[in-house]
Amino acid sequence: MSGQRPVVVSAPSPSGGRRVRADGEILGLAYGPGDVVEFLRRAGLDDVDVETSELIEWRDGGPEVWELPG
Repeated sequence: MSGQRPVVVSAPSPSGGRRVRADGEILGLAYGPGDVVEFLRRAGLDDVDVETSELIEWRDGGPEVWELPG
């Protein structure tokens, strides 16, 4: 995929959760790493370690961040 990661987990939203996209398609709003795993499974990306995979771009915090600071 021309140097880009196909999965993007957006920054935490003010209302909670992080939007998950794969190849530009919104998969859903995740509230924890388990949600990301399930969205990827449904998209046909089984066996992806969400904490270490280079397929995933975590924006404004990694898999441990689920709330806005402050």
